[in-house]
Amino acid sequence: MNACHNGELANAVVRTLEQYFHDLDGEKPTAIYDMVIKCAEKPMLQFVLGRANGNQSVAAQLLGINRNTLRRKLLDHDLL
Repeated sequence: MNACHNGELANAVVRTLEQYFHDLDGEKPTAIYDMVIKCAEKPMLQFVLGRANGNQSVAAQLLGINRNTLRRKLLDHDLL
């Protein structure tokens, strides 16, 4: 099943952004793209690595990225 296809993940992002803008209370937002990626990437990596029982090769395959890219992302997020 494709999570974006059924809309659950997309709806969660929209709800979170709506709350973020509400919480800004009129302040101007900046760097929204980077914020969303940074907030979503770490828990996604943790979850997928857990599903792969810590096997980085399997996790990289599940994520559809190169193992070296996964290692860099894990280091970036202090997950190694």
